[in-house]
Amino acid sequence: MKFLKFFIIVFITLISPIKADLNQNLLNQLKDGGKLIFIRHAYAPGSGDPNNFKLNDCSTQRNLSEDGRRQAKYIGEFFKKNKIQIDKVLSSEWCRCKETAKIAFNDFSTNNFLNSFYSSKHAKNKDMQVEALNNYIRNFKSDKNLILVTHYVLIFEVLNYAPSSGEIVVSDKNFNIIGSIEIDY
Repeated sequence: MKFLKFFIIVFITLISPIKADLNQNLLNQLKDGGKLIFIRHAYAPGSGDPNNFKLNDCSTQRNLSEDGRRQAKYIGEFFKKNKIQIDKVLSSEWCRCKETAKIAFNDFSTNNFLNSFYSSKHAKNKDMQVEALNNYIRNFKSDKNLILVTHYVLIFEVLNYAPSSGEIVVSDKNFNIIGSIEIDY
């Protein structure tokens, strides 16, 4: 038993600096700019949207909880604290994404290529949205970072990565993942 405890302590000690180095490397790359920063909207309990979903009526949608609002605030604080340069913030038109972007960054605009295509009602838009996103990124010229506040399904589709609520996933302009950061709430 003593050997097991010793092994666990040694293991934790060894992996902690590695994780810190990885996070510092990711932070350095973010500070260099020119990255795509995908953020899955902050915590909104449940999945999908209600059957009566209307894009322009937040009362019909799944929205951020208080925990989600706190998480969105922490996301914004992460970028400010680390002095990460941002060119622009784009958000899905869904209310939970817009609220995440508003709380975290204040200044943002919406773009429908970031919308969810989770439900059968919107699934037909997937290919068109992915193509529009690709075109936008191809034409995006900036030394600063581009933030994309969106949904699980879009991030999974373009990065083949399953993000948690409020997770920050960093990629290059070819959609190669550089790393991710989970923001607790």
